Amino acid sequence: MTDPATSPTPAPLATGPRGMRLLSFHREPEETRFPDAPVGYVLLAVRHGGRLLMVHVRSRACWELPGGGIEEGESPRAAAARELREETCQSVEPAALRFAGFARTALGPEQRVLYGAVYTGELTRVLPFTATDEISDIHWRTGQEPLPYGEVQTVDEYVVGLCGT
Repeated sequence: MTDPATSPTPAPLATGPRGMRLLSFHREPEETRFPDAPVGYVLLAVRHGGRLLMVHVRSRACWELPGGGIEEGESPRAAAARELREETCQSVEPAALRFAGFARTALGPEQRVLYGAVYTGELTRVLPFTATDEISDIHWRTGQEPLPYGEVQTVDEYVVGLCGT
């Protein structure tokens, strides 16, 4: 039997510009909870007309997928719809989102492990965007083209590829 304390740590699937590491991706049922870490955030890979929605997060000066924390008593699916609305002014019914899996990530200098519920969807209409204290801009990306400015969260790009969107 292998001793976990002496086993080599597998290399992350992707590492982002701010130290985030994507440790693994799990295609478990949406209701799954994990013994090693909580499901603490959501990510959304949503498209309109074949283009992927990205947000520019002011505090990190980085382009990322919309998403964020799950509030007390809130389901990940409800959090996804709320975060999309708060960050991008776009509206989607929670039931219209497709659950894609869980991203297991290590965050920050302390490398705290969390799971993120990942959802995909197609927006039928685009609403006007208004910048906030958190999000300075949005961009509808057609592929891997350079974004107007700033870095891109490569972990999010990798997750999009895993979702097949």
